[in-house]
Amino acid sequence: MEPLDGLDSAFLAMETPTSQFHIAAVLVMDPPEGRRSLFSPSTRFAQIRRQVAQRIHLVPAFRQRAVPVPFGLGHPVWADDPRFDLDDHLTRGALPAPGGLRELDQFVADVVSRPLQRDRPLWEMVVVEGLEGGRTALVAKVHHAILDGVSGASLLASFFDLGPRVPPTPLAEPAWDPPPLPSAAQLLRRGTGSLARRQGVALSAWRRVLPAALGAAAERHRPGSVDGPVAPFSAPRSPLNGAVSTRRRYASLDVALGDVRQVRTAFGVTVNDVILACVGEALHHLLDRSGQLPDRSLVAMVPVSTRDQLDRRLGNRLSAFLVPLGTDLLDPVERLWAVAEASRTAKAHQARAGTRLLADMADVSAPAIVAGLARSAGGLGVYDRLPPLANVTVSSVPGPSFPIWCAGGRVAALRPAGPVAHGIGLNITTFSYEQTLSFGLLGCHRLVPGLDDLAILLDSALGTLVMAAHQAQGRTG
Repeated sequence: MEPLDGLDSAFLAMETPTSQFHIAAVLVMDPPEGRRSLFSPSTRFAQIRRQVAQRIHLVPAFRQRAVPVPFGLGHPVWADDPRFDLDDHLTRGALPAPGGLRELDQFVADVVSRPLQRDRPLWEMVVVEGLEGGRTALVAKVHHAILDGVSGASLLASFFDLGPRVPPTPLAEPAWDPPPLPSAAQLLRRGTGSLARRQGVALSAWRRVLPAALGAAAERHRPGSVDGPVAPFSAPRSPLNGAVSTRRRYASLDVALGDVRQVRTAFGVTVNDVILACVGEALHHLLDRSGQLPDRSLVAMVPVSTRDQLDRRLGNRLSAFLVPLGTDLLDPVERLWAVAEASRTAKAHQARAGTRLLADMADVSAPAIVAGLARSAGGLGVYDRLPPLANVTVSSVPGPSFPIWCAGGRVAALRPAGPVAHGIGLNITTFSYEQTLSFGLLGCHRLVPGLDDLAILLDSALGTLVMAAHQAQGRTG
């Protein structure tokens, strides 16, 4: 019985019936090599199921439930689930012909629209049949309380291989025979015992945040100074922002990672700067077409990992900063420079405030209070009236630079899907795999109707920056 960390608990507490905090990965797999003539959907599902069953003990959280503390007095605890059944989590699905990218994206949207059941471990996988070329897809959905993007990428190592030959099965694990779930009395003792500790964490967090906040305010108002970081809830209202519905739209896009790196090198910026500038360009054109582009720049919330390179534990090690996307600018290169400068400013402010601040504040928040506020804000229509924290979430996760296999089949593509929440109806997450950078766009069905168009505009935005990079390198060559 282990308590959830503050951020992990917050992702559970902030959920409402329409705002869910799970993340997903979409893996497109080739048929097993040398066995195409023997391949069938039923045997392929059996192969994948066998591999998951043999390795699930490597990820203990996949057989654990998040058990709430009575009255929300403390963070929930992870406890082994005595009723765990793999068939509750691993299922089959099929695409209608012809089974192309668009049909798969629609299937993913349906999967991520469904909430995970709180009375069982917080994950599910769907093996999807009927893709073109005899391929199979695996849609893996895991609650954010279990992992963040970086730890999720490392989790792949538990279920996938570095070659087509599946390693021999290790010694059989003991039969799954966990103890009963903790009693209400046990949970109450643990919850009340953590109250004093949380008060100490709160005092320490405020001692760090107040000097940083005052320093940032002084910097913003100093005559002649460079603009300071973007203040929370100062983003303009846009069609992307409001209370989200239960339904989601999903669109994906694969681009050459080499193109992104070429732009990075030509202009001396980061890969993340290039991604943000492309998002700004795409949103500028999408909203301008409908006459809904705000006069002020849209703002992206950018989650960043605070995880040590050697830290391979699950859970969340996250912070975030706000970056203007330059949607009020017309020139793509000028927008890239503006985004890069704003990112540097935001990162410097984050370093002054401390990367533990977000985690500490989540750690001291009582789940009952967080859950009550989340439900009340949704019920009162707050998100449709107040300025948003940000207009869009943009996240970037590095993946393996080498190929991986699942049950003998090579993974041909690996695409992400991040969560959308009340107030911010669009999430754009990128994931790198081999020489490809994949964009996963997840949007509220009500707030973001033009998601396929946005994916096309993202592709065009990168193409424009690649051409500008060619010209810049030609002038300096």
